[in-house]
Amino acid sequence: MGSIDRRAREKNETREKILAAARDLFVREGFEAVSMRKIAEAIEYTPAAIYTHFADKHALMLALCDADFGLLREAMGDATHHADPVERLRRCGRAYIDFGFARPHHYRFMFMTKFPPYDPSESPCEHGNPDEDAYAFLLETVRACIDQKRFLPECRDADVVTQVCWGAVHGIVSLYLTHGDDPWVNFVRPRESAEMLYGACINGLLRMDTTPAQGVSR
Repeated sequence: MGSIDRRAREKNETREKILAAARDLFVREGFEAVSMRKIAEAIEYTPAAIYTHFADKHALMLALCDADFGLLREAMGDATHHADPVERLRRCGRAYIDFGFARPHHYRFMFMTKFPPYDPSESPCEHGNPDEDAYAFLLETVRACIDQKRFLPECRDADVVTQVCWGAVHGIVSLYLTHGDDPWVNFVRPRESAEMLYGACINGLLRMDTTPAQGVSR
């Protein structure tokens, strides 16, 4: 490996180390309570070293969002090309549940940490592009179900239905991540519970003349 390649690799490794430390601190302490100096101290770097990679805390947050939400959209790849939109919707749920349990720290940062407002145009991810934007892909899938008259007549608002589906999967995943070790509750097979709830949600949206598969198909 040449010196240029080695420096590029070391720079990327340092960047990933900074991102991991920032994610951990944002989750544990909240965005507002964390400073660039605190992130530097966590990995025993100088603040100046952090600033060579990120202009400020806002830029660091955007980089984390781009990386983590990109992983989620990538995880939904199995659903992308399925012809049946209802099946795509079920597979989206499965991917979201799997992502939450496989990457709990990423999940806490993405969906359980309050971010300051920012303009989507600041992100290299194209807002509203279902190939890059996980929420846009879910919304597009719900719209396809509505357009094909797969859902009950009262379930015509794509934004509302999309957020109902999101809320169904988020509910149990976040509950388990925050209270999974609660000695007062015996959490049994949380992944199965999440899939059961999401399956019930989808089945409850479907018209009577639609024959749904049970749960989240595998």
